[in-house]
Amino acid sequence: MALERLGADFEHYRVVEFDKYAIASYNAIHGTDFPTMDITEIKGEDLGIVDTDRFTYLLTYSFPCTDLSVAGKQEGMAKGSGTRSGLLWEVERLLKETKELPQVLVMENVPQVHGEKFKADFLKWLDFLTDLGYTNFHEDLNARYYGVPQNRDRTIMVSLLGNYKFKMPKPIPLYPTMNNLLEDEVDDRYFLNSEKANKLIEELLQGGKLDNLPDKHIHIPPDVVKLLSAYQNEYNEAISVGCDLSVNCP
Repeated sequence: MALERLGADFEHYRVVEFDKYAIASYNAIHGTDFPTMDITEIKGEDLGIVDTDRFTYLLTYSFPCTDLSVAGKQEGMAKGSGTRSGLLWEVERLLKETKELPQVLVMENVPQVHGEKFKADFLKWLDFLTDLGYTNFHEDLNARYYGVPQNRDRTIMVSLLGNYKFKMPKPIPLYPTMNNLLEDEVDDRYFLNSEKANKLIEELLQGGKLDNLPDKHIHIPPDVVKLLSAYQNEYNEAISVGCDLSVNCP
C-alpha cells in the first residue's frame, strides 16, 4: 500500500504464507492470486530473486511474536529451539540459499524482539545480516503516530544491502480517530454471546453496577459497553478466587 501511495512501479512478486485465511485476505486486498506456501518447505530459489542489476527487490518479513510477547510464555526465538518465533531462522536459511540477495529487507515484530530477555538472539540476527553486507536500522514505532488509530508499538527494522544511511519517518498527526471508524449499525454476528455473559450482564444491570459507564462520552454501542463491563467484572471475580479464566471457573 505504501508503494502504491508513493506511485512506485512495482509488482507483488512472491508471498510466503501458510494460513489460507491470511493469504485470502492478502489476495482480496491487493488483487493477487497467490497460493499458500510453508516457509519450512521452500528453498531460496523459490523466492525468484534474479537480475538484481535490473530490478530492486524489497523483502518484508516477520515471524510469530507468540514466544516473544508478554501475552505469551516467552519461550524465545533461539535458533534450533523449535518455537514459533524461532521461524526467524528460516529467513536466514533462505537468504543463504539465494544466489542473489534482495537489496532491501523490512522486518516487523513486537518490541520484545530486542528486549533484554531476547537481546542475544536479536544481536545474532543483526550480525548475520551485517556479514551478508546489510546496513541495519531499527526503531520502535507506534501506529498512532503514523495514521492508524491504535496504540500499538512495533519494532521496525530496515536493512539496506550496502553502506547506506536511513532515517525512520517522522510522526504525523493522527487522522482518523476511532470515532471516525466505529459503525453506528453492526450486525449481531459480530457481538459475543453466551449464556454466562448474558447472565452476568443481567445481574450487573439489576445491581446498578453499570450506571456510571461513560457511554455518553464515547461512540461505542451501549450493548458492547455492557458486555465489556460484564467481562471485566467476571475477570475481577475470577482473580479474587484465584481462578484461571482459560479453564472452567466455579
